[in-house]
Amino acid sequence: MADYILSILRTQLMVVFSWGFHRPTALPDDKGLAFMVNGFKHRGWVFVKYNEGKDLFDIELRGNDMTIISVIEDVYFDQLVNVIDHAVERTSDYVKQVKKLYNIQ
Repeated sequence: MADYILSILRTQLMVVFSWGFHRPTALPDDKGLAFMVNGFKHRGWVFVKYNEGKDLFDIELRGNDMTIISVIEDVYFDQLVNVIDHAVERTSDYVKQVKKLYNIQ
């Protein structure tokens, strides 16, 4: 399952890299994938777990201490990158923040 989730994330590498994606780790019993991010909205861990009964994914945002910050349930595979992007990186003034970060006028 971890490899499958990675293959989904690889379809939009520029978006995934914008999160500061690193340290991908398969979850026990191959139930999903965990990775660290350094986004505008969330810094810490993202756990993507496969819900076999629903054939959907659940996403947990966790702090560096593994405390669960929020949970997003019932995500379809083709929405996975977009949902994570909105939870981790996208803000209402995203373009302005990127320009400020890179000191672009």
